[in-house]
Amino acid sequence: MSSQEVEVLVVGGGQAGLAMSEHLSDCGVPHLVLERHRIAERWRSERWDSLVANGPAWHDRFPGLEFGDLAPDAFASKEQIADYFEAYAEKIAAPIRTGVEVTSVRRNAGRPGFRVETSDGTIDARFVVAATGPFQRPVVPPIVPGDAGPLQIHSSSYRNPEQLPAGAVLVVGAGSSGVQIAEELHRSGRRVYLSVGAHDRPPRRYRGRDFCWWLGVLGKWDAETPPRGAEHVTIAVSGARGGHTVDFRALAALGINLVGLTASFDNGTIRFAPDLGTNIANGDANYLSLLDEADAYVARNGLDLPEESGARTLGPDPAGVTDPVLELDLAAAEINSIVWATGFAVDYSWLQVDALDENGRPQHRRGVSTEPGVYFLGLPWLARRGSSFIWGVWHDAKFVADHIATQRSYLRH
Repeated sequence: MSSQEVEVLVVGGGQAGLAMSEHLSDCGVPHLVLERHRIAERWRSERWDSLVANGPAWHDRFPGLEFGDLAPDAFASKEQIADYFEAYAEKIAAPIRTGVEVTSVRRNAGRPGFRVETSDGTIDARFVVAATGPFQRPVVPPIVPGDAGPLQIHSSSYRNPEQLPAGAVLVVGAGSSGVQIAEELHRSGRRVYLSVGAHDRPPRRYRGRDFCWWLGVLGKWDAETPPRGAEHVTIAVSGARGGHTVDFRALAALGINLVGLTASFDNGTIRFAPDLGTNIANGDANYLSLLDEADAYVARNGLDLPEESGARTLGPDPAGVTDPVLELDLAAAEINSIVWATGFAVDYSWLQVDALDENGRPQHRRGVSTEPGVYFLGLPWLARRGSSFIWGVWHDAKFVADHIATQRSYLRH
C-alpha cells in the first residue's frame, strides 16, 4: 500500500472528473483523478443496451472535442459516449488512476488539507473535488415487498427485454429512462403498464431546431434555480430511433397502458394515484408554453424558421385518463416484472467532513462547499439547469478550478 501527497484530488473519472482535470491543468494546478472502475464506467455497465444520449452530438459534448464518427444531429450510443470520454482523457493527458476506490476523506488535525484513504493506500490532499455525480445509489421506493412475486429491478440494472421473465411489465417512472424502456418492452411484444408521475415534456424538435437549441437561445439552460416544487421534476425526451418527442397519448395509442403515480401495495394489489390526467395535462402545458416562447423568439428576431402548426395538435385523452385504472392485481394482470425508473440518490458516506446536511446532501454554492477546501461537481442545479449535462459540467468545472487557483495564490503569500 502506497502513501503520497497531491495538491488537488479529484474523486471520480466520469464527465465531471475529466472536465475538472482539464481546467485544473489549464490553471497549472497539480492534481490526481481517482476512478474506482474504468473511465465513464456507468455509461458502459449501468445503462441498458439500446441507450443513446438525449441530446444531439453537437450539443452533448465538451467544447474541445467533437464526436468524430457521428453527424452533428445524431444521438451517441452509450458505448460511443464512453469511448468519447476515454479519448478526451487521452487528449488532455488527464492524470487519472483507474481501479482505485476512495473509502474516506477526513480533515487533517493541526495542519492543512485532508487525509484520504483509498483501496491503494493513503493520500494527503490540500483540496478535494467530489466529482462522483448524482447517480450513486439507485432509488427504489419501498412500496412492493421483495417477496411479492414479480422480479423487481431498477432501471440501472435493466439491459434488454430478454432479461425479464415472460409476462407483462410495470414500468414506474415517466422520465426519459422509463419512457424509453417501456417503449422498447412494448415493441418486443410485451404488455406494458407505464406509471406516469409529474414531468416536463419538451418537443424533440420544433421549427427545424432541437429542443437543446431552444433551451439555449431562450436562456433556460442558464436558469439558476428550478421553479418552486420542480427541483426533481423529470424531463421526458428521447434520442431513441433518431430522436422523437415523447407523447403519452401516442404511447397509449401504441397499446401501452398508462396509469398514475404508483402509490401503494397490499395483498397482491398495486394501487395508483388518480393523477394521470393532471400529470399529462401539466406536461402538455409545459410543452405548449415552450412552443409559445419559441414562436415569440422567432418573431422577435425575424428568423426564417418554418412554421409547424401541427405541433400544437394534441390527440384525444387516452383511456387511462377517461377510464383510469386505479389498481391492478399483479397476478391477474400477469405482471411478472417491475422496472423502477425512479432515479438515484447521492452517496457521500466516504466524505467525512462538514460539507453535508443532516440528510447527507451536499451543502455548497456553485460547487464551493461549506467545508473549506472541498468542492462538488456534476450535480443537478449545481450552478444552473445545465449543470448535470456534459457541456454544463465543463463550464461549472472552470468556475471551481478558478476558485481553487485563487485559494492557492493566497496560500503562497
